[in-house]
Amino acid sequence: MFSAKFQTFDETADPAAAAPRIAALRAVLKREGLDVFVVPRADRHQNEYVPDSDERIAYLTGFTGSAGFLIVLAETAVLFTDGRYTLQAREQTDPAIFTLINSTETSPSTWIEQNLSQGAKLGYDPWLHTAEGAERLGKACTKAGAVLVPVAENPVDSIWTDRPAPPRGPIALHDPRFAGEAAENKLTRISAEIGKQRADALVISDPHNVAWTFNIRGSDVAHTPLPLAFALVPRDGRPSLYVDGRKLSNSVRDRLSTLAELHEPDALMTDLSRLGATHATVLLDQATAADALARLIANAGGKVTRVADPVSALKAVKNETEIAGARAAQARDGAAMVRFLAWFDREAPHGKLTEIAAVEALETFRRETGLLKDVSFPSISGAGPNGAIVHYRVTRRTNRPIKPGELFLIDSGGQYEDGTTDITRTIAVGTPTGEMRRRFTQVLRGHIAIARAVFPDGSTGAQLDTLARQYLWQAGVDFDHGTGHGVGSYLSVHEGPARIAKLGTAPLKRGMILSNEPGYYKEGGFGIRIENLVLVIAAPPIPGAEKPMNAFETITLAPIDRRLIDVDQMTGAEIAWLDSYHARVAETVTPLVDKDTANWLAAATRPLLNA
Repeated sequence: MFSAKFQTFDETADPAAAAPRIAALRAVLKREGLDVFVVPRADRHQNEYVPDSDERIAYLTGFTGSAGFLIVLAETAVLFTDGRYTLQAREQTDPAIFTLINSTETSPSTWIEQNLSQGAKLGYDPWLHTAEGAERLGKACTKAGAVLVPVAENPVDSIWTDRPAPPRGPIALHDPRFAGEAAENKLTRISAEIGKQRADALVISDPHNVAWTFNIRGSDVAHTPLPLAFALVPRDGRPSLYVDGRKLSNSVRDRLSTLAELHEPDALMTDLSRLGATHATVLLDQATAADALARLIANAGGKVTRVADPVSALKAVKNETEIAGARAAQARDGAAMVRFLAWFDREAPHGKLTEIAAVEALETFRRETGLLKDVSFPSISGAGPNGAIVHYRVTRRTNRPIKPGELFLIDSGGQYEDGTTDITRTIAVGTPTGEMRRRFTQVLRGHIAIARAVFPDGSTGAQLDTLARQYLWQAGVDFDHGTGHGVGSYLSVHEGPARIAKLGTAPLKRGMILSNEPGYYKEGGFGIRIENLVLVIAAPPIPGAEKPMNAFETITLAPIDRRLIDVDQMTGAEIAWLDSYHARVAETVTPLVDKDTANWLAAATRPLLNA
């Protein structure tokens, strides 16, 4: 009945191939006089989703998660992943070859410091590490008595005989009716930020920031409309854009030529060396700029200043056009989600649905809006115990039937020109157990606590994160991921600098869009996550307030499963919030769906205390 267009379910890496590939890499390292080599999951821009040509960890190990770090020595290989991927890494790698370590418990630098032998030579590719990351490696090597060695050519690439070609996706102009601000004005603001930091130029190494600055979008990376490109913006004068010219149509080239000098990517190295020779001060993004860029500038005589790219902060605060687009995208996506939930409730009790069938159905409902450009990430579709794998990606091998008596977790999103969406719902299939309802309600109460939060202007995500965890903590449990991440405007579904997390130090500013997604995961049993997107707004007036206060407006619109709520745990204020939210969902979405779906929605959004 349904078929997915934007995502597939085939295995993308082969764990069985790991042994000969690791052996081949070790042979290259021996020939090059290296004792150790480190392989981050990264490209030259530190993207979360990297092109196939940069999936070196997947090629070597079989692990396909979006975060990882591999250390290869002569006799051992160690793969580091964070808490999101512990179970996935275990499933996808050969334990006879790889030792798995949770990076939140032991960092790669700590492991290097504690395990490298005196005099060992550790190789790294300076294009795949930030300057700060390279410094951490250097300090760890020094403490171990080892030596850090930059390599001119990545040894993994030398053994990867069938390595895919770098992407050449066409670049499109992002319409001003979606962008809300001309690129010329953005460049003026960026130049002013460079001046504030008393620098001569800024290297924009994050393709998201390049896309935002020049009002362009691309197709080089799956599920995120990115053009892989660099830019160099001077404090005074014309900027330069470094991009493969084969990605540019005549009309796009003409428009970009009015904004910047256009160069092929390799010209960046020459230009940075020339800039360094003038003893210029150049700003590099500490989060995404490669160590190779810093070395180019410094070796030529320039001064490198590592900063948080000012473009990231500008981009994170959405303008009125982007906010209006986000609301429109959420309503459209909410209607697709409600159609899916109604369909799921009809079909799931028969016990014939699978995880893949659910993904295909939801993607089809989104495609039928007529405006879907892509999904915003591979859907997480977990039935029963698979729901407990935080970033589970269903494949044809792991595809599981959705059985009555289980919970089903679906985390998904869409890319529309007017906005990016991300929503998670946990659904009861049949009658849930008391434990399921208890845990779901604890998660829901944390979700509502974030949604109802009022906080002083300038507050950070770290200051709010505890609100989402308090009821789980009181029950002696927690979740091993952040509570929320920033979301782009037809860009990355995971956008910095702001996040709601224990380490979220960026101030939350009005106009930012973030996720609100606490969860609970019982390994081998079930997973629970409730995710909506929220917009930072001015709080309603508070009598006697002495400082500006902010709040969140929930902009995602889809019902939360009433069958999983233990009303006895809820306070009156929490019930009132949920009833109000559901009333707004019904009011907004009902006109956008068919009659049968509208009838289902009316029941799904009725007041909580109604039978």
